[in-house]
Amino acid sequence: MPTNHTSRFLTLATALTALLTAAGCTDLDAPIESEYTPSNFLSTPEQFIAASGPVYSQMRGEVAKAYWNLQELSTDEAVIVARNGNYYDGARYQQLSLHTWNPQNEFVRVAWEWGFSGISTCNRTLALFQNTPDGAFKTQFTAELRTMRALYYYLMMDLYGNIPLVPEFGSTEQPANASRQQVFDYIERELKEALPNLSAEVSAQTYGRPTQSTAQALLAKLYLNAEVYTGQKKYSEAIAACNAIIKGKKHSLAANYMDVFAVENGPQVSEIIFAVPFDANLAQGNMMSRFALHQQMKDKFNLLFTPSNASLTWPEFFALYKEPNDTRNQQWLSGKQYLGDGRTPVLIATTKKGLDSRYTGADGNDKINYHLELSDKLTFRDPAKFDVGNDELGKAQGTRNIKYYPDKSSTSRDQGNDLVLLRYADVLLMKAEALLRGGQDPDGATPKDLVNQLRTRAQVPALATVDLNSLFEERSREMAWEGWRRNDLIRFGKWESVWGRA
Repeated sequence: MPTNHTSRFLTLATALTALLTAAGCTDLDAPIESEYTPSNFLSTPEQFIAASGPVYSQMRGEVAKAYWNLQELSTDEAVIVARNGNYYDGARYQQLSLHTWNPQNEFVRVAWEWGFSGISTCNRTLALFQNTPDGAFKTQFTAELRTMRALYYYLMMDLYGNIPLVPEFGSTEQPANASRQQVFDYIERELKEALPNLSAEVSAQTYGRPTQSTAQALLAKLYLNAEVYTGQKKYSEAIAACNAIIKGKKHSLAANYMDVFAVENGPQVSEIIFAVPFDANLAQGNMMSRFALHQQMKDKFNLLFTPSNASLTWPEFFALYKEPNDTRNQQWLSGKQYLGDGRTPVLIATTKKGLDSRYTGADGNDKINYHLELSDKLTFRDPAKFDVGNDELGKAQGTRNIKYYPDKSSTSRDQGNDLVLLRYADVLLMKAEALLRGGQDPDGATPKDLVNQLRTRAQVPALATVDLNSLFEERSREMAWEGWRRNDLIRFGKWESVWGRA
């Protein structure tokens, strides 16, 4: 049954008008509580890292939750359904899918507060750095914080459009709303000025902190979307930023696609350009498995917690995975389910009525063993609430994503997988797209050659030609559930498309 998409025109920028006028409610000038002073602090890399810590812990706070929800649940990649009322939660998830949110939507509000708290934390820490003696450590870590601040600004500008440019720490000036062009210019300037002082090395010591590759990848994102943000084409600039990463040879495609997102991912994965580190016990906030897995997957993946069975993908998006041998298919769970040995069926002890609450036979209480089969379809029993029912057939609806592979060591529903924000495969795709949109490459690369590097890794045949449509489909398969789908749909003119026909 089709869902109602009549209100898709409502944008995040519109929804945030009320929040912009109330920006003073967020404490942007909270004092730093520390036992350290400039006379006894910040003279070694370890001390600068310690002082920078809040900037990175703030990034971890909502990047895999409220921010991810806005970027993915508002698209064809992800949806949270209700199950006989469970997870309806006042329609906060459905509002994202239907594009009918307002400033009261929890995720719109929380992501805003998270992003601007991150900017404020960067400003406070930079102010502390200013009071330390000049030196190589100060120069590098100042550049890193400026890059992190630019990243926060980019995420906020991408989501909300016109946003305040927050004054430097200590200023009595109130934050003033800036145009998207002004914010774009600010981000570009900050990244360019910080870039030479960032580390060119990619190692365990720089992992989770911005390097020159991070700044170039973020510039590539900025330029690739410049036509959306400012009306100006900057595709050649996007190519130049991608080329700096490609020629630097600090990054390469991982041999195994799923290794990039595994529980054990980290600095050994050369494909990762910038990731937000998580730990199931010490640095929590990544709950991908908790929401995506059917409850019975506890046994399949030997989990120490029971998943929530909430997050699915729309059938139209899953249909993009057309080639059965594509190794990227490993990120999806669909069809009949088996335990880890691949042979033992996942059986659910239930009754005929428990299997299907609509069953009307007199033998409804007869016991049966149901072999769990995850359906590729979504059929809403209550379309207004995206409700699929909470019997076993309802629970089994929808394809599940396990790109961030379940963490069997977790006892708290949190995972240890680091969340990957920028990676080398995305750089290749961005360059291919910028070429197709008219950008110039002095190195003479072709979109086909760039895209086919990914297809070779995915073990599917090379494409003979690549146009924007085939590039979009390839990007869809490669980048699923990584927090870039909303950004991509807008750039490709598909943000207002209708999906969700079950």
